Amino acid sequence: MLSQRQLFLNYLAQTSDFPLMLEIERAEGIHLFDREGKKYIDLISGIGVSNVGHCHPKVVEAVTGQAATYMHLMVYGEFVQSPQTQLAKALVDTLPDSLNNVYLVNSGSEAIEGALKLAKRYTGRKKIISCIDAYHGSSHGALSVGGNESFKNAFRPLLPGIKHLPFGDLGSLNTIDNEVAAVLVETVQGEAGVRVADIAYFKALSEKCRQSGALLILDEIQCGFGRTGKFWGFEHYQITPDIIVSAKALGGGMPLGAFIASGEIMSVLKNNPILGHITTFGGHPVSAAAALAAIHVIQEENLLSQVGEKADLFKQQLTHPAIKSVRNLGLMMAVEFESFEVLKPIIDRAIELGVITDWFLFCDNSMRIAPPLIITGDEIQTACEIINQAIADCS
Repeated sequence: MLSQRQLFLNYLAQTSDFPLMLEIERAEGIHLFDREGKKYIDLISGIGVSNVGHCHPKVVEAVTGQAATYMHLMVYGEFVQSPQTQLAKALVDTLPDSLNNVYLVNSGSEAIEGALKLAKRYTGRKKIISCIDAYHGSSHGALSVGGNESFKNAFRPLLPGIKHLPFGDLGSLNTIDNEVAAVLVETVQGEAGVRVADIAYFKALSEKCRQSGALLILDEIQCGFGRTGKFWGFEHYQITPDIIVSAKALGGGMPLGAFIASGEIMSVLKNNPILGHITTFGGHPVSAAAALAAIHVIQEENLLSQVGEKADLFKQQLTHPAIKSVRNLGLMMAVEFESFEVLKPIIDRAIELGVITDWFLFCDNSMRIAPPLIITGDEIQTACEIINQAIADCS
């Protein structure tokens, strides 16, 4: 009989020639356990997904309860389903008044696609502006607005009318004119290696969009749901987008995405054509129930108030001379090394020692640290000791 490892290699489509190949049989809290029972500290949360930890009891209870009640019933938007309506209300309650209408989909890429369609339909314009080294997903439209050419060239032709500007650059904002449907920006650039712009940039960006009539779309797929210490990353910048995009941690470990706008903007999807955006499984009731539970966990366990202190503890402990800098907004962190050739053995050694980290798609000399928000001070201490040991072993 073939092993699980061999089945994985034989029958699952591969995305690289060097998958991690860890056989994880169980996950709980900040830990993953392999088939031999070895315990790993997960410092990347499944790439920004498990903000409330793996298999949080309240999320598991919500999933099992909803699965026993009903699962898929009908395509999105036709039946009144309590998990969807309760989740939409809970999301709106975390947002400014203008962001009051939620469209639920399956993933971040799909949420980006919906947001782009919505902006074009509402404005009647065709041009989209996004940023250099942005990452918004791998579907056709999401890839088109992505800002790294090495990931795009093999799939051209992509969508026309896309222009990329330097993230955080005030001078480039003059490019935004009355032909632009939307400016799509990550509130914190993720795959570029946790790049953070200042308040002046975001205020100027917001004002330029208002003046030109372009919609401001903020991608909070990685930085939302408490990752930065605010429920939404844009709360750091004293602005309100026209459309916000969420996924990853939104589902509490289940697949779910959303784009959120005002009722006025969202209403254009109802006509010319009717069913202007449709999805079969979007807002799946089990995923929606998990998401609602995850929101309650973040709020009831006061996870936002702990993010800054926990991030500071990481920064205090990660002080090896091989570390060039640590960039962060809350627990969205990038630990910079000299090069990928220096970093990759450290990541591999840390995994051997029981800590899972990663690098960034467009910043391969920086280590990704984005642990579940429930991580404790003692667990941070242990994880940092292991990382420092891995650095020493590879020096």
